[in-house]
Amino acid sequence: MAGYDSGAFRVAYDRLLAAWPAEREALTVATPFGDTRVNTCGPRDAPPLLLLPGGGGATSLSWYAQVAELARVRRVYAVDVIGAPGLSVPAGDRHPRAVADLTLWLDAVLDGLGAASADLGGHSYGGWIALHYALLAPARMRRLFLLDPTQCFAGYKAAYLFHALPMLLRPTPRRVRAFLEWESGGAPGDPDWLALQEAAAGFPVAKPVTGPRPAPEALRALDARVLLLVAANSRTHDPREVAVRAEALLPHVETVVLPDVSHHALPQAAPAALARRLTEFLCGP
Repeated sequence: MAGYDSGAFRVAYDRLLAAWPAEREALTVATPFGDTRVNTCGPRDAPPLLLLPGGGGATSLSWYAQVAELARVRRVYAVDVIGAPGLSVPAGDRHPRAVADLTLWLDAVLDGLGAASADLGGHSYGGWIALHYALLAPARMRRLFLLDPTQCFAGYKAAYLFHALPMLLRPTPRRVRAFLEWESGGAPGDPDWLALQEAAAGFPVAKPVTGPRPAPEALRALDARVLLLVAANSRTHDPREVAVRAEALLPHVETVVLPDVSHHALPQAAPAALARRLTEFLCGP
């Protein structure tokens, strides 16, 4: 795509990857939709944890601030979503076009990793994917944590869509930076993380799978423990509505509103406190 610099993207990707634990590994998992890049670390005999990043310029590396702590208690598998920015390679024009396709893709990823089931975590759009997978493939999912998931319990705010529109219509590094500065209220972000978001502008992506929020009756039937972390300063949606609706619909949910955190600052914000909360949830009763 015009304006996209694949070399600059790879440099920014590798720089953020260097923040991962030294024993990290890069895996390639074949799926019906192409080869999926999986960045992994942690004890090989530990229970598996599959991590899904948000949309936009997010990649598997979005978890860099949490992965060292998570890898103490889990074998972490962080994926680059097929058809989105990252090092996954789609199979021609065959990419997921519906929720059922995303389920087939994640089934193939877990099969390729040799995992019959896994804990699952997702941020933003990755939370939307993770929640749908938990609903459609409950036998393959143990515990689920969601970091300010979008389109799961509340819709987007009109102001968020308005500010995102220029970036979506013609993505440039400058527009990406301006949008992230607006959503975060001007809070400074990690320079290496921001560089990767900017380098992903114009990445040749497939149309993401979208759809309605999960049906209330499906959420009420979810028989799994869920940790929902809501960003109090999120401009993406109404944080209170997200928390209230989730607590009303999910039978086994623990909801925590994180103060002084915006949507796009997750999952990098307050790394020690956030990692501790996630590991306690994963290892809890």
